Amino acid sequence: MVKIVDSNERISLEEIKNFETEYNVNLPERYKGFLLNWNGGYPEPSLFKISDEKGVSVLDHFYGIGDDESDLSDYIDIYEYRLPTGFVPIANDPGGNVICLGTKEPYYDNIYFWDHENEQEDNENMSNMYFLANNIDDFLGNLYEDDDN
Repeated sequence: MVKIVDSNERISLEEIKNFETEYNVNLPERYKGFLLNWNGGYPEPSLFKISDEKGVSVLDHFYGIGDDESDLSDYIDIYEYRLPTGFVPIANDPGGNVICLGTKEPYYDNIYFWDHENEQEDNENMSNMYFLANNIDDFLGNLYEDDDN
């Protein structure tokens, strides 16, 4: 079972709705639940498999709403023209790659890995995107620790 440490100040559903309005985004219910419970933070365990080809990465931290250091709104602004339409960045790994949440069909509620080293000039090209999970709960459930240490 994953736990989130150093999470941010709790937020309300009203704050999430205001965020959605400001950024014209429709966040999935499961992700809203994640924000209500933790509003970002550092997961333990934190390893996840990207794909057979790409291997494993470490989730550094989840962004939060109103977080001074890792504010979700800052990252939405940074990646607005870099991620495909309908995705928002919700976390990162130590290498500068981004974990994304689908906010529009056909990817709504899905979690993807965005590989910045293979960033495409055409941000609608998803060849650097890797499916991770159907939703935030499944993604959290797939996190694991390195048994070799």
